[in-house]
Amino acid sequence: MTSGGIALWVAALGTPLLIRWLARKRIGQQIREDGPFMHLAKAGTPTMGGVALVAASVVGYLMGHAGTHVAFSRPGVLVALVTVCAAAVGFLDDWIKVRHRRSLGLNKRAKLASQVVIAVGFALLAEHWAGVNTHLSFTRWNSFGVDLGQVGWIVWAVVIIVGTANAVNLTDGLDGLASGSATFCFACLAVIGYWQFRHYSLYHVSSALDLALASVALAGACLGFLWWNAAPARIFMGDTGSLAIGSGLAALCLQMNLQVLLPVIGGLFVIETLSVVTQVVSFRVFGRRVFRMAPIHHHFELVGWPETTVIVRFWILGGLFAALGLGVFYADFLSVTGLH
Repeated sequence: MTSGGIALWVAALGTPLLIRWLARKRIGQQIREDGPFMHLAKAGTPTMGGVALVAASVVGYLMGHAGTHVAFSRPGVLVALVTVCAAAVGFLDDWIKVRHRRSLGLNKRAKLASQVVIAVGFALLAEHWAGVNTHLSFTRWNSFGVDLGQVGWIVWAVVIIVGTANAVNLTDGLDGLASGSATFCFACLAVIGYWQFRHYSLYHVSSALDLALASVALAGACLGFLWWNAAPARIFMGDTGSLAIGSGLAALCLQMNLQVLLPVIGGLFVIETLSVVTQVVSFRVFGRRVFRMAPIHHHFELVGWPETTVIVRFWILGGLFAALGLGVFYADFLSVTGLH
């Protein structure tokens, strides 16, 4: 709890300082011309707020070890490292947008290549340095009894890291939508991490308590940032925040042996991504759109839902998905231990 509390206060108190600095430097959001017309009023809102969010999560994670028996672990440090590296890519993307005063930053190939490099680096370190289990997992390392092997797991990890990072990035289109939804996910992982620590003989995650601490730090950072990011947003997280959140979420699930459970916990991010895929495929194959605009949160804006209504209802969905993931995890525990 100390980790989350420190991260929350660092984000809550540090973000307004960042807002004032960004405002003085006139570093504001560039709005897409093809986006919803009601978003044009948001042009100029300070962006790159993910800097405060990521800094708060790292400070919370580091300070959470002070005066406790929780030792730093390689998997925990790796989560912090991949979060910071992903934030750096997002920062570069945001900076290009601001400097050139356009809504496009890094080109798609450069952005994807950077994410792949980070994901490969994480996967190699996780496998060779942090000692991750290479089995395909759902709620436990031996859920399916399928060992992907070193190469197979590394490829699988890269897909998950890049996919989750971009899924959160797509979700970050309304005030507080991504930060609020991510808070539920990280809170869920914090509970699961503590449970894995208490039942090591079943889950075999030696660093579970440290990973739970990292999850709490990220949850607290998202919540503290949400205070200023909630509608009407005083600051946007930008790709700096969304890529960091998505990468951190994936890194946690990969090392906690929750790979296949991740799409359940982050179900809202999956829906947002599928809406974009559906829209693109439908338009290219059939020449018609399924939604008025993708991702799907923009569709509901254009059919008349107020932005705050879309946000709150999507938060509810995000919370329900996280709760479902936690429920599935606990149900599996009961079925294995025979306590039901």
